[in-house]
Amino acid sequence: MAGRGPIANGPMHPRPLVALLDGRDCSIEMPILKDVATVAFCDAQSTSEIHEKVLNEAVGAMLYHHITLARSDLRKFKNLRVVVRMGSGCDNVDLKAAAELGIAVCNVPGYGVEEVADSALCLILNLYRRTYWLATMVKEGKKVAGPEGIREAAAGSARIRGDTLGIVGLGRIGTAVALRAKTFGFTVIFYDPYLHDGVEKSLGITRVYTLQDLLFQSDCVTLHCSLNEHNHHLINDYTIKQMRPGAFLINTARGGLVDEHALASALKEGRIRASALDVHENEPFSFSNSPLKDCPNLICTPHSAFYSDQSVTELREMAAGEIRRAIVGRIPDSLRNCVNKDYFTSSSTNYPEGMNGSGSGYPYNPLIHSTTEPPLSGTPHAHMPAHSTLPTLPTLPESSSMINHQSQKPDSAESH
Repeated sequence: MAGRGPIANGPMHPRPLVALLDGRDCSIEMPILKDVATVAFCDAQSTSEIHEKVLNEAVGAMLYHHITLARSDLRKFKNLRVVVRMGSGCDNVDLKAAAELGIAVCNVPGYGVEEVADSALCLILNLYRRTYWLATMVKEGKKVAGPEGIREAAAGSARIRGDTLGIVGLGRIGTAVALRAKTFGFTVIFYDPYLHDGVEKSLGITRVYTLQDLLFQSDCVTLHCSLNEHNHHLINDYTIKQMRPGAFLINTARGGLVDEHALASALKEGRIRASALDVHENEPFSFSNSPLKDCPNLICTPHSAFYSDQSVTELREMAAGEIRRAIVGRIPDSLRNCVNKDYFTSSSTNYPEGMNGSGSGYPYNPLIHSTTEPPLSGTPHAHMPAHSTLPTLPTLPESSSMINHQSQKPDSAESH
C-alpha cells in the first residue's frame, strides 16, 4: 500500500488533530503540543468507541495499554501518521500492519526503569523474607510467640546471600535489577539471545546461552523481556520442570510470558515455592476468574510496577515530545523510538515526507524495553520448545478537546 502523503501544517492550514485514545487527562501533553496541534481525548477501550471525527482527522494517536490497534482497527483511521505507545511494550499494536498503512509506531522505553526495577526487587525480597504474609498475619490478629510460633509463621523464609538470581532479558530494566540484586548478595546470571558478547563483563555478572541453563541454575527467576510471537508462555509446564525445585518466580514484564495454568499447578504442588506477578494474561486482573485463585504463596499486584508520580509525568512528557517531533520533523527520521521502521524499509511502503513535509531530522536509534530488538537474520529466538454519538466536538481550554460518548470513568492506570 502506498504511504500516506505529507500533512499540511502551518499558518495557512488548521492545526493537525492528535488524540489520546484510552485516557482523559491531557494536562501534561497539551502544553507541549498546543502550538502545533489540537489535542483531544477519547477515553475509549476499543476503536468502536472512538468518535468519527478522530477516525477521519487524527494524524497522531497516543495510547496506554487499555486499547488494542489491530490491522482492522488501524484501517479505521483515515489520516493517521504516527502512534505513540505510552509505555515500552508494543504488543497491543500491529506493527507490521501499521507500517503497511504508512503509520509509524513509537514507544517510550526510557521511563519507569527505576520504578520497575525497584518493584521487582521489592517482590523478590517479599518472597525470600515472606514480609507480605507475615504482615498480613499480624494485621489479621494472629499472635505469634516463642521460637516455635516464629518458625511456623515464617516457614519458607530464605537467606538471599549466595543464591542465584536468573534474569531473562537484560535490557534497561533487567540491567537495573542486576545491579540492585548484586548489592543484596545475589549471584546474578542472565539469558538474552539478542545481546552481543561482553555485556556481562562490564556488569560483573554471568551469562548463560540457553533458557534451560538459566532455569537449572537459578534459585529465583525474574522476567524482564517483552512479549512477542517467539516467547508467548515462555514459562510453561515444560520449562517449569527445568527449574530448580522450590525456586521463586517473578514477572513484572508481560503477562503472556507465563502460562498461568501451569504456574497454578506448580504452586499447588510445591514445585515453585512462591511467585509474584505484577502482570497477568487477562487485565484488569481478577482472582475470581483466574486459574491462580486458589494458589498458595502467591503475590499479585495490578500492573503497577512502573508507577510513581515522577515516572508517569516523565512518560507523558516523552510521549508528547515524540508526537511533536513527528509533526514538526520528518517521519521516521525525526523520531527517537520508532519500533516498526524495519517493516517500512523492508516493504514497498513509502515514507511520508513528514507531517509538515519538512526535511530530514536526526538519526534513528531503535531502543526497546527489554531483551528484544526484533530478531536479526541468524539470531536465535528465545529458547522454547466502544460508538460515539456526539454530533460535535466540544472544545476545552488551550486546544484540548474531549471525544467520548460515555459518562466519566475512573482514572485508568498507565502501563509500562
